[in-house]
Amino acid sequence: MKKIIALLLSFTLIACLFVGCGEGKKNTDEGTKNTTQASGETKGSENTEGSGSTQATDLNVGVFYYSYSDVYISSVRSALDAELESAGVTYRDFDGNNVQATQNEQIQTAVTDGYNLLIVNMVTSNSSDTAKAIMEIAGDVPVIFFNRAIEDEDAAGTVLGAYKNICFIGTDAPEAGHLQGKLVGEYVLENYDAIDLNGDGVISYAMFKGDESNPEAIYRTQYGVEDANAILTAAGKPAMQYFDSKNTTGYQVDMAGAWSASAAMEYMNTNLAQYNETNKNMIELIICNNDNMAEGCISALNVAGYNNGEGTKTIPVFGVDATDSAQALIAEGKMTGTVKQDAKGMASAIAATALALGEGKAMPEAIAAAAEKGDIYSVAEELNNKLYVAYAPYTGEAE
Repeated sequence: MKKIIALLLSFTLIACLFVGCGEGKKNTDEGTKNTTQASGETKGSENTEGSGSTQATDLNVGVFYYSYSDVYISSVRSALDAELESAGVTYRDFDGNNVQATQNEQIQTAVTDGYNLLIVNMVTSNSSDTAKAIMEIAGDVPVIFFNRAIEDEDAAGTVLGAYKNICFIGTDAPEAGHLQGKLVGEYVLENYDAIDLNGDGVISYAMFKGDESNPEAIYRTQYGVEDANAILTAAGKPAMQYFDSKNTTGYQVDMAGAWSASAAMEYMNTNLAQYNETNKNMIELIICNNDNMAEGCISALNVAGYNNGEGTKTIPVFGVDATDSAQALIAEGKMTGTVKQDAKGMASAIAATALALGEGKAMPEAIAAAAEKGDIYSVAEELNNKLYVAYAPYTGEAE
């Protein structure tokens, strides 16, 4: 009898051990599930139990930026990284370094490596051929283009209407120019005599263009002046005049198409050597396509003794983007105004679209889901896979 009892106890102990081992392996599997990170230039999110949906953790996203050096794009990148990590999405960022061939190679490698969603800030702006080439590389992999136009406004749908797995998230290109022009015109009208340093009754301005072919740059260059002049002439004031009568384009452009502070600063240093108060032909107003170029102009003005804060003579400088550094310059009285291009809003829309795609929604439905995230978003009337993020004026006052 004792032998039988001992034998039964042995069987019970062995059964318990098997059950214990099985439960331990199950917990271990769950604990390590979805923690694989994509190696790369930035870390992907570490997905732990409860972070993000099953669909979110299935996403393996490549995010391709035209250049990390662009201040606004850096803001989008930081915000998008945070959005993707919060959602539990595995991702990797790529720097195109302002070279389209480099970006195409990165996209090809990502597709080969099994990435199942591509988010692309195209290097060559407004090029339908480049966008089509990227779509051919992507194959069946969905592509979210953002920020930099992928086709001409006059040929809307050339690319966006040709593929099912494509969308675009960006801005209405003319809007920033119109807002900037209104901002400039109203400011000049209110401060006319103070701005007119040589007292000739005409405001002399400089315009800095970020890129020769970029539609955003083209519209900002046009409407930043055109709309301002419309306000002035309607009030009986003369239109502003470009400071250099020999320059028939009416602007100076970053030849590298990088919208850079250094390009604007170099131009402005050269300008101030000839156009200054001593010669009674000082540049009295500066309009820039973006805040980065505005900062470059301010740096040159600082050296010449202008825009150094309270108590110093200030040349009005306007930009676009409302970057953190531009907002700081406005608060310090060194910059006059800018137009807000919402980096966090852009990132939020991209992330919302990505997550909707991860849930199995088609592109138009994914865009519609992103549009519901806030009043700053609107779906283009002509294309249901194109989402606009609204601009807004910024002068540091209560907006």
